[in-house]
Amino acid sequence: MLILGIDPGTQILGYSLLQYEPDAKPQLLLMDVLYLKRIAEFKLRLRKIFDSTLRIIDGYHPDHLAVEAPFVGKNVQSMLKLGKAQGVAIAAALSRDLSYSEYEPAAVKQRVTGNGVASKEQVASVVRSIFDIDSQPRYFDATDALSVAYACYLEQTDPLSDVRKQLRTASHKRPHRASWSDFVSQHPEMKT
Repeated sequence: MLILGIDPGTQILGYSLLQYEPDAKPQLLLMDVLYLKRIAEFKLRLRKIFDSTLRIIDGYHPDHLAVEAPFVGKNVQSMLKLGKAQGVAIAAALSRDLSYSEYEPAAVKQRVTGNGVASKEQVASVVRSIFDIDSQPRYFDATDALSVAYACYLEQTDPLSDVRKQLRTASHKRPHRASWSDFVSQHPEMKT
């Protein structure tokens, strides 16, 4: 199994390739960034993301794309731009019939470090340790992409992953009551 991890960005996009076999430690094949700051037009940056994602997919033939969801922060415009970068990467994957998963940043941090609010430095330190990476990459976007791929690997190899998802989904479901009169009719013992 080969997972392409992407940390979307419109200035710097991180990517990684993680390979694993059953009952074996995952292996890092590739980790780098796509530097987009020199491209002035936003639409040309999106085109570069699409073309580069296709080039990686066509060159390595991953089985799955793991992509980080845009972080919802104070700057809505930044979030929208990140969403476009993510969407373009997903569109490239879909154009090659590649399945994908989307991961919230806090969920990735929780799964990789055990702390949902870990810093980029902490995430980088953990993945560098797991994959025996000697030097700190120049940009955290690369280690963030690796952490997304690794979170996907952990989810895919966790035998209880499906059970946990069902429990989370079940805990968020509430019975729907259209009105107070519906509630009273459903609970006649509460009439006074």
